[in-house]
Amino acid sequence: MKLKNLKTNFLGRNNIYYKEIDSTQSEVLRLIDKKASNGTLVMADIQTAGSGTHGRVWHTDKENNIAFSFFIEQNCNAKKLEGITLKIAEIIVQIFDELYSIKLNIKFPNDIVYNNKKIGGILTQTKMVGENVKYLVIEIGINTSQTEFVEDIKNIASSIKNEFEVNVDVEDFITTFCNKFEQVLIQIMHEN
Repeated sequence: MKLKNLKTNFLGRNNIYYKEIDSTQSEVLRLIDKKASNGTLVMADIQTAGSGTHGRVWHTDKENNIAFSFFIEQNCNAKKLEGITLKIAEIIVQIFDELYSIKLNIKFPNDIVYNNKKIGGILTQTKMVGENVKYLVIEIGINTSQTEFVEDIKNIASSIKNEFEVNVDVEDFITTFCNKFEQVLIQIMHEN
């Protein structure tokens, strides 16, 4: 999968796709150790050990769900990036509304929900040096095509397919996200 129609300067310009991987977040962290370029993005159809909140595993066991992580190099005071996870959630909700007329909600600070069921989540990890953020690793998982869920989450999780009978174009979604999120980052960096 290659991201066409990217309008970014750096986010997603270096993108790597895996049919199956342990976790896109783990792979980004491995790539940082190998001096990955700013904006490197890793996508996967299937994650065998994706990260969820509260130490849970994020299940991605069917194709065409959205699972990607990316690396943003920064050198700014942590205060500048306060609320970044919520901004990402707002972009995701906006994209579903614009592309599919789907109205999703945000469960503060990092869950995307519909009818009190989790559709997606965002994990943000930072590398701090003193008061400054050296880099961010952001992982996004959205259940787009998943129709069945394991016992411990089947009453609290759902998918776009289950709720709306809509097929999401994963490549188009990720491209749109990159284009929008890079603009938000640029705005944040230029604020006093």
